[in-house]
Amino acid sequence: MNTIYHDLERLLAEGETVAVATIVRVRGSVPREVGTKMIVRAGGKHIGTVGGGCGEGDVILAGLDVLQTGRPRTVAVDLTEDISMISQGVCGGIMDVFVERWQPEGEPTF
Repeated sequence: MNTIYHDLERLLAEGETVAVATIVRVRGSVPREVGTKMIVRAGGKHIGTVGGGCGEGDVILAGLDVLQTGRPRTVAVDLTEDISMISQGVCGGIMDVFVERWQPEGEPTF
């Protein structure tokens, strides 16, 4: 069974620096639980999901920033805002997602 950890190990072995986003806190109803991870690659490609939609887009943008600066950060994904009720996917909670840079051994750090 392939896991996000296998993907992370493979990418690092191939020399790729990535950002790893991990849900560290949830309040209310959210699409994924604490500990869920997503890998963000250069150009916005990603492996895994922290729930999809605009909130995931915010996490991907944060991942790209972390890749560039090397500085970890926490993103608050607020799913309580009123949006078009055409969608049945409104959750109504908040997630905190920690995003950190992972790089191959021997790569210079910031």
